[in-house]
Amino acid sequence: MSSGAESAGPPHGGDRPGPRLDLDDQLEGAARRLRELARAKDRLQGLLSAVLAIGGDLDLPAVLHRIVTTAMDLADARYGALGVLAPSGDCLEQFITAGLTQEERAALAGIDFPHGRGVLGHLIHHPEPLRVDDIPSHPASVGFPPGHPPMRTLLGVAVTVRGEIYGDLYLSERRDGRPFDQADEEVVRALAGAAGIAIENARLFGYMRDSAEQFQRLLLPTLPDLAPFSGAAVYRTAAEPASVGGDWYDAVVLPDRACAAVIGDVVGHDLHAAAAMAQARNMLRALLYDRRTPPSSVLTQLDRTVHAITDLPVTTACLARIEPVGDGWALHWSSAGHLPPLVLAPDGTARYLRAEPGIPLGVDPGIDRPDHTRPLPAGATVLLFSDGLVEHPDHPIDERLDALAALAAAHAHQPLDDLVRTLADRHPSDGHDDMAILAVRIPAHGG
Repeated sequence: MSSGAESAGPPHGGDRPGPRLDLDDQLEGAARRLRELARAKDRLQGLLSAVLAIGGDLDLPAVLHRIVTTAMDLADARYGALGVLAPSGDCLEQFITAGLTQEERAALAGIDFPHGRGVLGHLIHHPEPLRVDDIPSHPASVGFPPGHPPMRTLLGVAVTVRGEIYGDLYLSERRDGRPFDQADEEVVRALAGAAGIAIENARLFGYMRDSAEQFQRLLLPTLPDLAPFSGAAVYRTAAEPASVGGDWYDAVVLPDRACAAVIGDVVGHDLHAAAAMAQARNMLRALLYDRRTPPSSVLTQLDRTVHAITDLPVTTACLARIEPVGDGWALHWSSAGHLPPLVLAPDGTARYLRAEPGIPLGVDPGIDRPDHTRPLPAGATVLLFSDGLVEHPDHPIDERLDALAALAAAHAHQPLDDLVRTLADRHPSDGHDDMAILAVRIPAHGG
């Protein structure tokens, strides 16, 4: 029994290496799966970060470029592009690229962007994901234009917005030199789904912003002929979607030869603020024509009127009269909690007319308002503006006012239309509030 049992056992342990090899294979397999899981986790985290990145902007061109660069990061691709389909759906009307060096872009100077022929066109007409290991050998390939960098591999995925194909996302040349694989395709497809939502949000934002700006402009007046004065105004909407604001302005030459100018800002950014702005402006113009009274009295009457007949939100305003005085001019103004007027002298120097501002409209109609008067030289320019032109949360208001004065002084001799556009384009604010600017220039001769 003993010898039989012994003979039945493994002789000299000759079969023992087999289990050790099996265990090594299992450990290697487990390690490989762990590495794959780690890569999948990293890729998922990258995808989530990419989705947050492309959803963090509402400017459509910026969103489209961000989609391309984040897709390149996810697939570790050297080149990327997004082709936007034309309304006909059979060609590209826009082509956003990323990854090209300055030298490569220079080599392509003068060459029109791809409109959807060749392999790119294949994806337009067959919108399933496309992976190509060798572009030149693909049946649809038509070659590259002169100066185009060499590209061999391609991954293409359609981008859909509200159920319709918006365009196609293209990636080329993985940095490790290998063709794009199934994992690349899956993560880029997931990104394309999020990209469709980001594009729709940006398009909706643009539509609402444009609609708000158009509505606001309809409420604001076209300046009448102010001869012998000249005038110009500009309005810019806030950076927020559908932010119909309460900024307003007006100017008119009165029967006594004075030019009345007003700037105002109704608190709030909604339809109620816009409607209140229109009411206040219309009532103020009627009061200006009806009374040759000081600006303080006109503002007081406006405050009492709107308090009695409507629910006007708190409103700041500055009402000024440029009046002939002997052979010269004077500025006679009153402020309802508004920023001071800025005067540009004919020699280009800029000076704020700082004085007691008074309280805003809609607070207490019974409180007296101050009047102020300063002489003005012939040829001077009076600038009235809303706080959206200068407010910035990271800077004191006096610093921003100084920056505006320096900017205005540097461009003081521009025609008024150019001057107000320059100030609006290069404003020292953070741009998150609507802004209005009104400029009135005094004749170069006496009153």
